[in-house]
Amino acid sequence: MANLSASDDYFRFFGLNQQFNIDLPALDQAYLAIQREVHPDRHARGSDSEQRIAMQMATLANTAFQTLKNPIQRGLYICQLHGVDAKLETNTAMPAAFLMKQMEWRESLDEQEEDLPALEALMEEVEESKAETIVEITQAIDGAKNYQRAAELLRGLLFIDKFAVELDDTIAALI
Repeated sequence: MANLSASDDYFRFFGLNQQFNIDLPALDQAYLAIQREVHPDRHARGSDSEQRIAMQMATLANTAFQTLKNPIQRGLYICQLHGVDAKLETNTAMPAAFLMKQMEWRESLDEQEEDLPALEALMEEVEESKAETIVEITQAIDGAKNYQRAAELLRGLLFIDKFAVELDDTIAALI
C-alpha cells in the first residue's frame, strides 16, 4: 500500500514531480491505482486496524486528488509547500489594471445580460484571460520558483474563475 508520512506531499503520494504543469492523465492513473488498492472490499477480512488504515488512505487519496486536479488549488498548495500563504481571506489587493478589467467585465455583464452573442464574446475574453493567467502561474512556479508572484496570480485567477461561473450562469439562463 502507498505510504504517506507527515513529511511527504501529495505529489510524492501519487509519484508525480512537484510542479504546476502536471500530467493530468498520470494523476488520474495514480489515483485510480491507489483507490483500487485501498478499496474497502479488499480489506473486508482485514483487522480493524487494516480497515482503518485503508479508509484513511482512501480519504487522503481523495483530498490529494481534488487538490492537484484543480489548477487554483494545486497552485495554492505548491505555494503553501514553499511557505507562501496566499492569504485569500485577508489579502484582496490587486493591481489597478486588473481591477479595471474586472469592472469592465462586470459592466458588460450588467449592460448585456440579455444579449447572448455579446455574452459569448465576453466569455471568450474571460477564458483567454484565464488561460494567460495560468501560463503566467506556470512560469512563476515551474520556471522562476517565485511563489509570492504565483500567489498574487492565483488570487487573480480566483476572481476570474468566479466571474466566469457567474457569466456562464447568465448565458445558461438565456439558452
